[in-house]
Amino acid sequence: SGQHRVPRAATRLLAPVGDPEKVICVGLNYHDHCQEQAVKVPKEPLIFSKFPSAITGPFDDIVHPQDTNELDWEVELAAVIGKRGRHIEEEVALQHVLGFTVANDVSARDWQMRRNGRQWLLGKTFDTFCPLGPAIVTREAVADVHNLWIRCSVNGHRVQDSNTRHLIFGVPALVAWVSRFVTLVPGDILLTGTPAGVGVFRKPPVFLKRGDEVKCEIEELGTICNRVV
Repeated sequence: SGQHRVPRAATRLLAPVGDPEKVICVGLNYHDHCQEQAVKVPKEPLIFSKFPSAITGPFDDIVHPQDTNELDWEVELAAVIGKRGRHIEEEVALQHVLGFTVANDVSARDWQMRRNGRQWLLGKTFDTFCPLGPAIVTREAVADVHNLWIRCSVNGHRVQDSNTRHLIFGVPALVAWVSRFVTLVPGDILLTGTPAGVGVFRKPPVFLKRGDEVKCEIEELGTICNRVV
């Protein structure tokens, strides 16, 4: 209505979905990300998860845990489920998606790659390891979710710069695949993977430190910006 507005500078945006039932993530889902680590393109989606307690706001701080020295960034397209479903056919999968938003799949690489039996969960799910926002852009408002530029900058330096057309498995394929195993419900968040340019595969590796500012942006969806503390 335009009748109930507050100045943006006077507000604190929270994550658009703060307590979902599930946060489902996809690994190795960009061709360029596979190339940068010299691994084969997966034949099936590689699924892992974060706990919902990892979610934080689009402009809130990322807390650097004392337990890691290998904190890394991962800009990702996130799909938000809007319609319940199980065994969803790929042809109708987008009908189960409410919209899209920007995520940062913050990762403690030592815990992901070497510790905890090399299972990824702990390295991905420290508190504040899932900045999300700034808003849900409805599916109908996005011209082509598989043709959006996707970027990440650290302290103003561009570290990731790709396009969602390089996704190996698109959103409909991922929704259909995940729904083979679990019932998707409204509010569930699906992180679709990150493109090339993460810190761990640079030569030499580069990791986030306290005081760094990480900006993740996706065309048509907006920008999130988080300071590491």
